Amino acid sequence: MNSLLLIASRLLLSPMFLQGGGGIFQRIWDFLKYPLPFFNDRVSVGRVVVGVAVLLLTFSLASRLSSLLDRRLAKRGHIDPGLRYTIARLVRYLFVIVGVLIALKQFSIDLTSIAVLFTALSVGIGFGLQYIAADIVSGFILLFERPVRVGDRITIGEDEGDVQAINLRTTLVMTNDRVAIIVPNSRLVSQRVINWSYGDPRARIPIPISVAVSSDVNLVSETLLLAAKDVDLVLTDPAPKIQFLKFGDYSLDFRLLVWTRHPSRHPQIKSDINYRIEKLFRERHIEIPYPTQEFLLKSVDDSAVRSVLNAERRPAQDEDQAGNNIPGEKLPRDN
Repeated sequence: MNSLLLIASRLLLSPMFLQGGGGIFQRIWDFLKYPLPFFNDRVSVGRVVVGVAVLLLTFSLASRLSSLLDRRLAKRGHIDPGLRYTIARLVRYLFVIVGVLIALKQFSIDLTSIAVLFTALSVGIGFGLQYIAADIVSGFILLFERPVRVGDRITIGEDEGDVQAINLRTTLVMTNDRVAIIVPNSRLVSQRVINWSYGDPRARIPIPISVAVSSDVNLVSETLLLAAKDVDLVLTDPAPKIQFLKFGDYSLDFRLLVWTRHPSRHPQIKSDINYRIEKLFRERHIEIPYPTQEFLLKSVDDSAVRSVLNAERRPAQDEDQAGNNIPGEKLPRDN
């Protein structure tokens, strides 16, 4: 900025600008047509001013146009928020690209030479910035293919939250604790991601439960279905379902399956149902199993026990005698 001001001041004080004749507008016009020394002869002050103005106007209008388009699309109920976000973001990127190309044209920069320069640097970029390039490409894959959309509930490893924004390089995920997780886009494309909101908005929530082997199977099934009845956010169609999984080592393993249209609330739904299961199990005397071990003691002959004990004591006595017999010392005799 200081260098531009210095050049402008020199041009304003130059003899070309201070010479008389032509009026003030002619002088301004001559000033705008004055070629800059650090560009080629085709770049004048006016072209530089136009290029900078185009860049500033492009970035300002791109954000406003994207927000305006998003608000207009929000009025159409058949367009989901994820698709609305994708359209607005792609329009913003397209607007910025067109504006930058127009600004570069004002500076008389040959795009062919830029392409050749990027081709020459492609090897270095591939090795040094390969992860950043992969994140940017993955960002466009997410916007076009849309395996993960804004507003979806996803689980990545141990992290779970709602997708707030898909940017050029990273994706913002907000957890239930209002903690923002910045996830690289390449991780969403290359790794396993659980999308609770993909396709059908309904999600099935499994709740495993084990009971003692002496429990009545029919009573357990009836109790579990009763526990899932009239719980907030649990659907009645499809209805809750019970599965008898297996006979465990010390338990009977069941699984209660419920459906909901609010997959982001599945921790709270599980908690509410578990509270009801515990209460109903206690009322109906259904026991929760715990690992147990049994030891069987058999009667043995007393002589065999004494022989074993004597065998264990004999090595200890031998060690004591060996420790008392010190080499080079004469033991006293009994008189």
